[in-house]
Amino acid sequence: MTEETEKRPRWVVVLLVILPLWLVVSGGVAVWHLLHREQEKERMEQERFAQSVSESALADDLRKLVEIIGERNAATEGAAKNLTRAAAMIEGSLGPANTGFSVSRTQGPADWPLLHVRITGTNPESPALWVVCSYDSRPGSPGVEANATGVAATLAAAQALATEKPATSVHFAFLPHANDPDSPVLETADKLVKLAGSPAAILCVEAMGAGNQLWLSSRDTAAMPLAKVSGLGSVRGAEVVCLGEDVDLASVFFQMGLPAVRVSTRPQVIAREADATPPAAATLASSTGCLVELIRRCAGLP
Repeated sequence: MTEETEKRPRWVVVLLVILPLWLVVSGGVAVWHLLHREQEKERMEQERFAQSVSESALADDLRKLVEIIGERNAATEGAAKNLTRAAAMIEGSLGPANTGFSVSRTQGPADWPLLHVRITGTNPESPALWVVCSYDSRPGSPGVEANATGVAATLAAAQALATEKPATSVHFAFLPHANDPDSPVLETADKLVKLAGSPAAILCVEAMGAGNQLWLSSRDTAAMPLAKVSGLGSVRGAEVVCLGEDVDLASVFFQMGLPAVRVSTRPQVIAREADATPPAAATLASSTGCLVELIRRCAGLP
């Protein structure tokens, strides 16, 4: 065999070089397109969920809690008055003159009430879903993420679902004590436990301004809401979210034997944080829209 016959044609050599390169490039383009399509789908879902709530109303409620009312606890006379003002704001927002709920007041262990409204389900005898948040703040802080964003999101969710007919009854409760370490947190939680009885689950809403999607965490790994979060966020380890502390409401209720899940967008607020900067209204609207959808799924709404 001569050297001439052993040589490959030039086009064969070129093809052997180009074909692998084309396969690599086309594969990369396909992966990029798939990822881009998934990201676009996720963005559209987030926008759809956010449309279920009013961004401007959320921003207004947050501004009232943080800037007009401010620090809310029993540490000083002024902060105590603000805690009373926060309770009045919540009751007024949900009451007959606005959203149309009949607001129940349960006397707390101190001077401030637990506020509670209910959407009765078509199967009222089945275990109910409870959506709970605290309306106080830590001493010295206006309490943006602990817990004005949680209050604003829970108010918006109650308003968005007020006319719905869920299979399971949905209760929204607002507690006066959780963030001030010197307040009667356990006694307040016990009041809620007596009201809730044997719920299907308790969603403890706080710190809703740090991202568009939800962080769900619970020390009860079988808690029903954890299986409902697809497309709305992710399940995070309680040890990471709570930073090794068992002082968040979900952990308190878990220790009392209830299936409680923390719903948030970030880890627990720590003592050295000023917690004074409001989030972007669009971010809060997006996470609140996800909260509304999570409640719908947990309550058997289409």
